[in-house]
Amino acid sequence: MSQAAVAPASQIAPLVLFDLDGTLADSAIDLAAAVNDVRAGLALAAVPVEQVRTAISAGALAILTLGLPELSEVERRAQVESFLAHYIERIGHGGGLFDGIAELLTLIEDAGSRWGVVTNKREDLAHRVIDRLGLRERCAVLIGGDTLARCKPDPLPVLTACERVGVEPQYSVFIGDDLRDVQAGRAAGCRTIAVRWGFHPADDDPARWGADLVVDAPEALLRAGALAPA
Repeated sequence: MSQAAVAPASQIAPLVLFDLDGTLADSAIDLAAAVNDVRAGLALAAVPVEQVRTAISAGALAILTLGLPELSEVERRAQVESFLAHYIERIGHGGGLFDGIAELLTLIEDAGSRWGVVTNKREDLAHRVIDRLGLRERCAVLIGGDTLARCKPDPLPVLTACERVGVEPQYSVFIGDDLRDVQAGRAAGCRTIAVRWGFHPADDDPARWGADLVVDAPEALLRAGALAPA
């Protein structure tokens, strides 16, 4: 990309918030490996990453619904803690940042802006992911699914992230790969960006979520105006 096409500092919001899984980090490999750890313990054959990929943004039980179709819902619920324990051991072994995200974070920082994470993932697990990615000192704020009384699509996590950084929501941007990200960001008063590279099902078109902008790849967010506040 030419230098002229890259967003100048004056066009980048003071605070850029991201969802974690499916937006910043491609966690599918680690999560699928944890599913297969559970399956191995039940003497079941491994399943491919793609079998569980579209459920990742919906949480542990949704992942196990696709990853353990042989079990009843009650039996799958009984495996959640085992799955999470295996996942903790797997974090950082596969995947990593999506292509182009590292450059995007650098662009935000070089502009003098800050970035943070608002996720429905359990806070301790989200911190582990950020740590394994080497981003602990760079992430200005992290709100997990259990940090507050309510999680996305409620706007409370987004509003709290803005408050903790000291930036008004209308001067912030929220980027995510799930409808709940857009709903939470819009309700909070942020500019919202929906991304197509995440874990949403193929028949769930991000263009229908009501975001201010829909992008196909992280590189699109480097362009002038993409990260400007509302």
